[in-house]
Amino acid sequence: MLSILTTISAAITLAMIGVMAGIFFTFSNSVMRGLDAIDPGHAIRAMQSVNRKILNPVFLATFTLPPILAATTGGLLLWVGETWAAAIFFLAAATYVLGAIVPTAAVNVPLNTTLDAATVPTGTTEAARLWSDYSTRWTRWNTLRALISTISLLIVGLAIFAWGRQW
Repeated sequence: MLSILTTISAAITLAMIGVMAGIFFTFSNSVMRGLDAIDPGHAIRAMQSVNRKILNPVFLATFTLPPILAATTGGLLLWVGETWAAAIFFLAAATYVLGAIVPTAAVNVPLNTTLDAATVPTGTTEAARLWSDYSTRWTRWNTLRALISTISLLIVGLAIFAWGRQW
């Protein structure tokens, strides 16, 4: 039973980190580029709407649960004596926290909060300045989240491989 629970936890961890890496990647490489290509006032309003709608239970669970599941899987693996695979799962959890959750809380959410509170300027120049300041910084940090989430995903894959090999 413990083996089945560990397998399920590992699989869900892998899937959720993969989903988040994909979301971050998609935002940096298509959503933000698309918004950068339209009228800045429209881009501001669109991103304000996205930032409000993304705060839903499905997204929040998918974003916050990966390190908890990775650590849980690591704990289960320790329980059954798979210390090497457990350590790698713990590394994946720490990588995701440091590379996805910390930048989100420290940079992306504060930028979103500031943008949400902004009144869309009526002048094109002012709207372009507001959008450019936001988009440039937000996308840079989001790309970092995509990269590090992908690294965390690869680490989970390595942990599963190590567990399967039973080193």
